[in-house]
Amino acid sequence: MLSFQITSKSSESNARAGLITTGHGKIETPIFMPVGTLGTVKSVSPEELHDCGAQIILGNTYHLYLRPGCEIIDLFGGLHDFMNWQGPVLTDSGGFQLFSLARLAKITEAGYAFQSHIDGSRHLLSPEKSMEIQNCLGSDIIMCLDQCTQYPATREEARQALELTTRWARRCKQVWEQSQAKGALFGIVQGGMYPDLREKSLEDLREIGFPGYAVGGLSVGEPKDLMREIAAQTIPMLPDQLPRYIMGVGTPEDIVALVEMGADMFDCVMPTRNARNGQLFTETGTINICNSRFKYDTNSIDDACGCYTCRHYSRAYLRHLYMARELLAYRLNSIHNLHYYLNLVKQIRSAIQADQFEAFKVDFYGKRGE
Repeated sequence: MLSFQITSKSSESNARAGLITTGHGKIETPIFMPVGTLGTVKSVSPEELHDCGAQIILGNTYHLYLRPGCEIIDLFGGLHDFMNWQGPVLTDSGGFQLFSLARLAKITEAGYAFQSHIDGSRHLLSPEKSMEIQNCLGSDIIMCLDQCTQYPATREEARQALELTTRWARRCKQVWEQSQAKGALFGIVQGGMYPDLREKSLEDLREIGFPGYAVGGLSVGEPKDLMREIAAQTIPMLPDQLPRYIMGVGTPEDIVALVEMGADMFDCVMPTRNARNGQLFTETGTINICNSRFKYDTNSIDDACGCYTCRHYSRAYLRHLYMARELLAYRLNSIHNLHYYLNLVKQIRSAIQADQFEAFKVDFYGKRGE
């Protein structure tokens, strides 16, 4: 179903490289997972994702449940064949989306009672329902339903959320075991910005027992320094011989910092969302392609990049497409940004395997003038 092997460790930090084996293939870690909310990574085909170096993508339980619905996806035997992606798929539980749509949802012991943002219809996303949907999607990695807390949250709010998350995790595991799901179930550590509550959450989840563990509730509005402080205290506590997934984080700098702490898996909408807003990632930082200085620029986005976009198109052309709001702009920008992220984790893996992660980190920040 899922196995994880640590293949290399840094001698100077907690950074490690590993191999996750799933029913739909192997995943080399550290890895970044492009976000395919509605069964598609926006504007990019599965073939282009593969060319960018994607090994696993993320699907969204909440959105796919509402549209197109499990009855349609089930006709194809799951999300893989429905969207023609034959690599591994991780699906989130739907909890974060309902946290984001708080005005449409009410949290009870039973789960999230909510109104669809599409047509106003009423639904209940319980731990059992979340497992049912993710099983229908045929996910290789399934996430427990959890309650994420906003920032700032009081200690009492964070405590109640982590306790509810723990109770839901027990229900999720019970259904997961009974259903004999092919995907591996990950528990999600909550606890807000309180280190002792994070530790309590992890202790409870370890008692239940999962094939992998995730850290949720980061990048929800807290200052960057606080996010990294909580991550630095939490990640080393996660089981060493199991995959460690940091949910919804983040920037290239975040990935380098969190790998150094011992994290293995990441996802974020930033590469594609920022691409659609004209922000492109390069070795020396980001550029905004709408800037007038690129109007006559015949160079590629990044001379160090070997992506499809950089091999074939200039900054001047990409600026023209973006200013004209041509759809091709979103595709080409997204291909570049995804390639950048996936190449970044590939370089990180290589550095760890050569026990040169510290040198890689110095070079990474040096190119940014930091």
